[in-house]
Amino acid sequence: MSETVERHEFGAEVGRLLDLVVHALYSDREIFLRELVANAADAMDRRRFEALTSAASALPPDAKVRIAPDKTARTLTVSDAGIGMTREDLAQNLGTIARSGTRAFSQTLESARAEDRPSLIGQFGVGFYSAFMVADRVTVTSRRAGAEEAWTWASEGQGSYTLERAERPEPGTDIVLHLKADADEYLEPYRLDHLVRKWADFITVPIAIVQDGRDEAANQGTALWRKPRSEVTPEQYEAFYRSVGMNFDKPWATLHWRAEGQLEFSALLFVPGMKPFQALENERQSKVRLHVRRMFITDEAELLPPWLRFVQGVVDTEDLPLNVSREMLQSTPALARIRRAVTGRVLSELATRAKDGAEYQSFWENFGPVLKEGIYEDHERREEIAPLLRFRSSAVEGWTSLPDYVARMKDGQEAIYYLVADDAEALGSSPQLEGFRARGLEVLLLSDHVDAFWPEALARFADKPLQSVTQGGLDLSKFPAAGEAEAAPAGIDVLVAAIKAALGSDVADVRTTDRLVDSAVVLSAGSGPDLQMQRLLRRAGRGGGQAVLEINPRHPLIRALAEGEAEAVPAAAGTLLDLARIQDGDIPRDPVAFARTITAALAAERGA
Repeated sequence: MSETVERHEFGAEVGRLLDLVVHALYSDREIFLRELVANAADAMDRRRFEALTSAASALPPDAKVRIAPDKTARTLTVSDAGIGMTREDLAQNLGTIARSGTRAFSQTLESARAEDRPSLIGQFGVGFYSAFMVADRVTVTSRRAGAEEAWTWASEGQGSYTLERAERPEPGTDIVLHLKADADEYLEPYRLDHLVRKWADFITVPIAIVQDGRDEAANQGTALWRKPRSEVTPEQYEAFYRSVGMNFDKPWATLHWRAEGQLEFSALLFVPGMKPFQALENERQSKVRLHVRRMFITDEAELLPPWLRFVQGVVDTEDLPLNVSREMLQSTPALARIRRAVTGRVLSELATRAKDGAEYQSFWENFGPVLKEGIYEDHERREEIAPLLRFRSSAVEGWTSLPDYVARMKDGQEAIYYLVADDAEALGSSPQLEGFRARGLEVLLLSDHVDAFWPEALARFADKPLQSVTQGGLDLSKFPAAGEAEAAPAGIDVLVAAIKAALGSDVADVRTTDRLVDSAVVLSAGSGPDLQMQRLLRRAGRGGGQAVLEINPRHPLIRALAEGEAEAVPAAAGTLLDLARIQDGDIPRDPVAFARTITAALAAERGA
């Protein structure tokens, strides 16, 4: 070894840490390029800042981060025109790994989940060493701006490194990775271009990839969200919207703002103009991208709650460390404040646009069911979300809201009535509505998959309880029905008792009702969950309880049974129950037996 070459040992503990970095992070080793590009960009930003007070540090006009693959030499070189490093800088920055504590990093890395390990490297200042995941030897040649001499740091990642004088005509740094045999993909310009666009597309420092001897631009270099809104054209917004979400439509809403003060971040978010191709029910996480100083970090930071997961875009902050780990994302106060601020801003935008009913309708038809999940999941935001909900109604055409419903309530009406069913088309003709229509009482019609859950969570709106019309015990007597009610036939109490005895445990109870006008029977839920929830519980194998069969004593069929032969009641009771189940979108208890009963009745009617 030349006398000018200095050899230094990392030490036993640092050697163990290097081994962990190389092998424990192996599953996501493409992250090495993000780390090296981030370091290069930071170095150029530092030189640009230093040039404010020192003309000697001025960046050259063509300064860039340059990525040069060499298939013949099997090397990948990342060069920058940044601030550069002296011998002492190289020894301190690259010779002392994880200055925040090698033992702490080793313990954290060993105990972390596999999917969290790649993002831990930035937390402990060892991002540079991710290069050893793809290289078996790394050399760093650097010249500090304002200095005359350059130095080369070199290591094979085996516990030692060397330092020696070098030549570099201009300030900056060259990092040369001698790639491992299984790292051929990082010699392909198209693969490098993909990684740059994935991780560093919007950093302001130009990045070029050498291809066929030419420097090809690899990043856009413009973080649109960092520009003032007045400087961005609608065409630029649309182009970015299509690139960030792989969309082909126009955004329904564009939210672009910068938060300043104690917490600073920039945000550019979009509410799509149409549903995505992939059902939102299949993906429960928000995919808004988190950037730190324009560098992409992750789209799994859950910057918005699941019930706003249809929102797309970018949030960029200076208030988080680059490469913040997934564990830190869950506990960092700054990110928690960003989440609250971004969620509040989206809700404010929806509230403003909801004032235009025609415009808001398109949004609601695309994403209304997802927004409803917020009532069930987000106790803190329920009161903000509730006025944004829209419903079909038994009383008005089109969509209506809870505030509008309350404004139309009859004098003396104490509850907001609603009906939940699977079939949206069948809701409007449900027998459950007959008594309410006869009394001029409005009922909200709900048919989304989340509608069985959220009303109970909201419980009240404008100090009015939400009441399912299928829950028993509703007293509508204070609201007279249209027309003159007929008296119940003699023997109705005997008929009720006979039907109850015939059905046994198939129902919780049998009783007369004044909720029906044209139908003979209807089901109610008794004192438990409403009928829709009971059905869901049964489908999930969790019981669900038995419904109450309510009969209309003024219906011709019920009158005939009350005044007819007692022997006919047991057979009729089962048919009445099955009819009530069908009316509510359920199936008969025994479909084959029910079909035979109806067939026999039709045949008897025609004298067959």
